[in-house]
This record gives sequence, structure tokens and C-alpha cells, in this order.
Amino acid sequence: MRMAKLLRDKIRSRDLDWRISDSLVPYEGAQAEMSARVDAIHAGTAAEQVWLLEHPPLYTAGTSAQDTDLVAPDLFPVFRTGRGGQFTYHGPGQRIGYVMLDLKQRKEDIRAYVRDLEEWLIRTLSSFNVKGERREGRVGIWVDEGGGRESKIAAIGVRIRHWITFHGVSLNVEPDLSHYRGIVPCGISQHGVTSLAAQGIMVSMPEVDAALKVAFKEVFGGGSAG
Repeated sequence: MRMAKLLRDKIRSRDLDWRISDSLVPYEGAQAEMSARVDAIHAGTAAEQVWLLEHPPLYTAGTSAQDTDLVAPDLFPVFRTGRGGQFTYHGPGQRIGYVMLDLKQRKEDIRAYVRDLEEWLIRTLSSFNVKGERREGRVGIWVDEGGGRESKIAAIGVRIRHWITFHGVSLNVEPDLSHYRGIVPCGISQHGVTSLAAQGIMVSMPEVDAALKVAFKEVFGGGSAG
């Protein structure tokens, strides 16, 4: 028992694990791996992890999703998920960040955690000279397009189990924005979606990953290994 406790304490004091997948990761497999990692973190047998990846084109429905917001149900596969939020799109050119943190070792405050995720995205965008902004009553990060128009550039959807976080964020780097036509993104029809590429910022995914790592350390602390 004493050795098991020492192992858990050692893991919890370690720098968090950064995992980066270079090829498209099937959604269901990623969810299974993420869930297993959450259980391992809770058991004290694995370190916290941030997993950066891309999915094939698909739609996910959060716990607040309305069926009427699925405009084209046959366009891409649709996955019902336990994260908060409504419908969103995932696909190539979009960087997903699955974040598995132990809030018992940090701060047991879900609102503060979501705000930190927002800050993480805002700082990442700032490194590319893009001003990402919060909007009252709307989850995610927005870009002012001028003339009263604004578009969503990043989405947030979280789930908490045993005070371990999972799911996380998605940042539009250079996805095919026409793929959003099959849903009402996050239940908001009066605003558009955008990406770094649509804002005239052409960057590689490794450059985005590097910016995400730096901003994460600034907001959440911890290491940047891997």
C-alpha cells in the first residue's frame, strides 16, 4: 500500500504528458482512450495529459444538442457524446485538444477551468496576431469581422468525472469551413465560423502545437514535455 501511494504521488508530481497524433484519429477510439486515461489519472497510475489530434470529418452532439440543429444528418457520421454543449464539427485542419487534468490537484472549480480553457485559446491566437474574444452567454472564442459581424474560431466542450477533466477544445486552423453546413454550430445560427487560414494566417500544425504548449504553460502551469 505504501509503495502504491508513493507511485501515485510520484506520478501526480510529474510534468503532464503531451501527446501529439500526426494522422487522423477515429473518434470512437479516441473517446475510449481518453476515458481510460481519465480512470488511470483518478487511480493515480498515470499523469495528466493533453492530447493534440485531428479527426476525420464528423459531427458530435453534446448534452444540450437539439435535433433540429442537425441540418444534414447524412453528410458525415454523427456521434452522441457526454460533453457539454450542442452540435459541433471536427475534421482535418482543426486542432483538437483533449485535456485530462486532475482538478483535485489544482482547483475544484469548473467555471474557472472553462475560463482557463478560453484564456488558453485566446493566448494561442494572440501569438498569431489574431484577437480572440469571449462573448457573454456564448461558449467558445470569437473573432470580430467588422461591420457588426463576428465568427467563431474555437469551440469548448468539457466533461468532468471524479474531478478529472476530459474532452476539451477545438481550434480551426485550416479546415474546410463548408463542412459546417450540416449543423447549426453550437446552436447559434446568426453568426459564422472562421479559421486562422480564413483570417489570412497560414501556419502549420506544428507551429500551432508549439503555440498551444507555450500558452498552456502560462495559463495552467506544469511542464511542456513531449
